[in-house]
Amino acid sequence: MNLRQESFPEFLQPWLERIHIDFRPHRQPSTYEVLFATVTAVIGSLILDAILVKIGETVFPKTVGYAHFQFMSYAKLTVIGVLGACAGWPIVTRITSQPKWLFLRMALVVTIVLLLPDLAIWALGQPGAAVFVLVWMHLAIAIITYLSLVILAPVRGARNRN
Repeated sequence: MNLRQESFPEFLQPWLERIHIDFRPHRQPSTYEVLFATVTAVIGSLILDAILVKIGETVFPKTVGYAHFQFMSYAKLTVIGVLGACAGWPIVTRITSQPKWLFLRMALVVTIVLLLPDLAIWALGQPGAAVFVLVWMHLAIAIITYLSLVILAPVRGARNRN
């Protein structure tokens, strides 16, 4: 099925245009590129998480041993989040001619939403210093994942419609 913006109800079309959902064809990143970017994002995020935990424990010694700083605690959630974002990239590249523009905005919205649990655990009495480090971990994961995808699995110029 070949979708076009005109396939949607008329009242949605200005909104789709505003967020650049136009279904214009272009060469997709290869499966290999997406897989390589995904592996890079997962490994890079886990390494950066571990570095941020060490920095956090050094700067805020009272956070040593904090439950959410245990590798298995943050690794599980990091991998799930990165895989979700990486699964979204090929979809975004198919629905817009400006995938980096749209994906960046989607990443910002998702990152803000994922900061809500940090805010909630802080409100429930978790140490502010530890939550501060968790926030930086979320931001680092978003940046690493976005850059891995747009650099290692890029979209190429328009393809011919046959």
